Amino acid sequence: MSLKIYNTLTRTKEDFKPLEPGKVKMYVCGPTVYSYIHIGNARPVIFFDVVRRYLESIGYEVTYAANFTDVDDKLIKKAAEMGVTVPEVADLFVQKYYEDTKGLGVREATLHPRVTQNMAEIIDFISGLMEKGYAYEAGGDVFFRTAKFPEYGKLSHQNLEELQYGIRVDVDERKESPQDFVLWKAAKPGEISWSSPWGEGRPGWHIECSAMIRKYLGDSIDIHGGGQDLTFPHHECEIAQSEGLTGQRMANYWMHNGFVNVNDEKMSKSLGNGINVHELLKTIPGQVIRYFMLSGHYSNPLNFSDEAVEQARGSLARIENCLSSLKHRLKTAEAGKVDAEMAAAVQSAQQQFESKMNDDFNTPDAITAVFELVNAANPYINREQVTVPTLELLLKQFEAMDQVLGILAPEAEDLLDEEIEQLIVERTEARKAKNWARADEIRNLLTERGIVLEDTAQGIRWRRS
Repeated sequence: MSLKIYNTLTRTKEDFKPLEPGKVKMYVCGPTVYSYIHIGNARPVIFFDVVRRYLESIGYEVTYAANFTDVDDKLIKKAAEMGVTVPEVADLFVQKYYEDTKGLGVREATLHPRVTQNMAEIIDFISGLMEKGYAYEAGGDVFFRTAKFPEYGKLSHQNLEELQYGIRVDVDERKESPQDFVLWKAAKPGEISWSSPWGEGRPGWHIECSAMIRKYLGDSIDIHGGGQDLTFPHHECEIAQSEGLTGQRMANYWMHNGFVNVNDEKMSKSLGNGINVHELLKTIPGQVIRYFMLSGHYSNPLNFSDEAVEQARGSLARIENCLSSLKHRLKTAEAGKVDAEMAAAVQSAQQQFESKMNDDFNTPDAITAVFELVNAANPYINREQVTVPTLELLLKQFEAMDQVLGILAPEAEDLLDEEIEQLIVERTEARKAKNWARADEIRNLLTERGIVLEDTAQGIRWRRS
């Protein structure tokens, strides 16, 4: 089965065909760095990390760009509140972004362009639009002339009259049409600004991504992604700008993830129910958050709650405990051949996993394939005789699936360190010598380190709490 992607532009699942064989150019809109990212921001960060990982796992060379908006009204306001400069605010929260996304198991993108580092390209882009008649100046601001782009509205599937009611800005009498949007904003007194042919100012939001995509990835890219809320106006405006200037299709596939609600309510400032990832990581392991985000199809809404988190925690523990047991049994396994039944289970899980990921990156069903392998592996682990090649085959398949999903904590990928191994050996000797006090002391010590011991017929086994 070939990879199929649901394309917001066409509202259909389409076979994925890259612009260049074997290579993928992907751009995902990143955060405005005036604060910590919240769980709504975390969803596209995690999901498109999985998209990138899967594309690489099936042989594509992926160039993945995710930007930082490091100048806008929110940053200017934050800088004033903190008594620092806009670049200092941006630098602080870019660093916090890297820390928090690393905690979520997210790999850094190939490129993380910043608006302020691409001002010349943005100004040049706007100048090109003005030369082609797509833009006009009015009172130091520059606007995009939407009437000149007949396909405006093709992504959100609305016409210009309908879009007029969706624009959430005050009517500006300087505009030729209410649908026209700003490309360049004249600076207010005391604001950070850059020199341009239209005076001191800074770019509008939409033009930033268009200019950075063109600079780093070219006139046309394979995949453009982001949250559902960016479909209009942000991505709609990107298309108008980019395709107006270049005459080329901006992106072949548009992907949008659904919202994250909190306790069945939409996150909003008025409700005060926003949850930032930085605080969340203090009490919930990053892999649990990641598992939760991948437990629903990316296009559907997700509901964040204590119950959902605990369910994710328990499900993840089942996988990790299975892996821990597999690794522990390696120490007492025999040489020999791969068990035919387990080989068939591995092949089935692999095929199911790839089939679901090929179907528009269906992560919840791909996770089901992981559990199918857990269900097959657990009875095998408990057999009196197991073979090294079989255990290694099972572990290899779990590792291959997790290379895509990234849901296993790093410590779950390694055997116990030497200190803990030695403590287990010492406890075994203490029990033989009937030194129950020392045996209990060691068990308690290991419990504090998150290791639970289980005495079985095959010897002492351990699992992570």
